[in-house]
Amino acid sequence: MDDTQLIRYSRHILLPEIDIDGQQRLLDSHALIVGAGGLGSPVALYLAASGIGTLTVCDDDDVDLTNLQRQVAHATDRIGVNKAASARQRMLELNPDIVVHDVAERLDGAALLARVAAADIVLDCCDNFATRHAVNRACVATGTPLVSGAAVRFDGQLAVFDYRQPDMPCYHCLFPDEGDASDGPCALFGVLAPLVGVIGSLQAMEAIKLLAGIPSEAVGRLQLLDGKSGEWRRMRLVRDPACPVCGTQAAVP
Repeated sequence: MDDTQLIRYSRHILLPEIDIDGQQRLLDSHALIVGAGGLGSPVALYLAASGIGTLTVCDDDDVDLTNLQRQVAHATDRIGVNKAASARQRMLELNPDIVVHDVAERLDGAALLARVAAADIVLDCCDNFATRHAVNRACVATGTPLVSGAAVRFDGQLAVFDYRQPDMPCYHCLFPDEGDASDGPCALFGVLAPLVGVIGSLQAMEAIKLLAGIPSEAVGRLQLLDGKSGEWRRMRLVRDPACPVCGTQAAVP
């Protein structure tokens, strides 16, 4: 790190859990963000500001007026612009010293697997189950840690999977039914604007902890937030030995 970086990241460096070595690990890391909407916005902004050295943001959608109630990485003058490109612009405004790649497509198959394999961590900020399951399969196949978030109405959820650990359950163990829903839930039922900020910020925090080597009790757990009461429920996840993705009989891609 140069002197400017030491100043920029000084509040991280003051934390003994991070220090200079941990911040350097963040600078040397590559995070893949799948989705640049409500969850992806705080994830992208906080990871950029925190000094994750390389960030890849993927989204095939364009900024719409209805997004601006909660998708804080975007702005009114960027309506009609691809969300990944819009997020990249704001991320570099926050921190011009990092590298940000924007991918204006919905990744799947070999392209998704290659992007996941190139990253040190993946943050699932998408809005449909088909993509969530595809991302999970790629992370299991490559052993890449996955931080998954979701939010609708007043309800949020966070799950962290570190696939470098043996016997780690996967997203498919938790939600085995692979639906093909798109952004219907949010569009149909609504979502409280700050809720995506809460869940997305927690996703960014857990990613930073994993990259910096800070132990986390969130790994292998599902956390559910009731936004109306402010109460959390936490449960430890158990690997399904019959899971077709991570179980003992799962096929190798």
